[in-house]
Formats: sequence, C-alpha cells, structure tokens
Amino acid sequence: MAWLMLLAAAAFEIAFALSLKPSEGFIRPWPTAAVLVFGVTSVVLLSKTLDRLPVGTAYAVWTGLGSLGVVMLGIAWFGEPVTPLRLLCVGLIVAGVVGLRLAGAD
Repeated sequence: MAWLMLLAAAAFEIAFALSLKPSEGFIRPWPTAAVLVFGVTSVVLLSKTLDRLPVGTAYAVWTGLGSLGVVMLGIAWFGEPVTPLRLLCVGLIVAGVVGLRLAGAD
C-alpha cells in the first residue's frame, strides 16, 4: 500500500510541476491554486509513506518519478526537445527508481 501511495504522490508531484508553467510566475489565479493544491497533496502523500518506507528510498523514488513524468509530458505537451542525451538521462532515472524498488525497501 505504501508503494501505491508513493505512486500517487509522484503523480501529484508531476501535476504540481506541470502547473508551474501555466501559472506564469503565479500571476494566474487558477493555475496558481493548482500549484498549491497539487504540491501540498504530493508532500502529504509522500509523508504518509514514511512509516513503511525508508525516507531516502521514498524521496528518491518520488523525485525520480516526478522528474520522469515532467520530462516526458514536457516533451508531449510543451514541445520540449527530444535528444539522445535527454533520453539516456531519463533511462538512468528509470534504472535508479527500479533499482531502489528491487533493493527490497518494503
């Protein structure tokens, strides 16, 4: 259950980060509200996993999945560049997240 909650926290982390661009420096009210709601929800969900998962593992997976999601959706939604080096780096993030999960931190 902690891993599912961590996945939800990462999803809200992605929504938080993607809301930053449309907030235009926090001058647009609804996207700014979304930034706040998504960010707080993400951190609350992350904190609820820490009774079952080591903080280092949970935080690394949370930020790794968040980074992965933001990079991929940034490419899809905002037309950000796709380069071999970016894809290699995304692959390294995936390897790190999978490695932490396989390391047995249940």
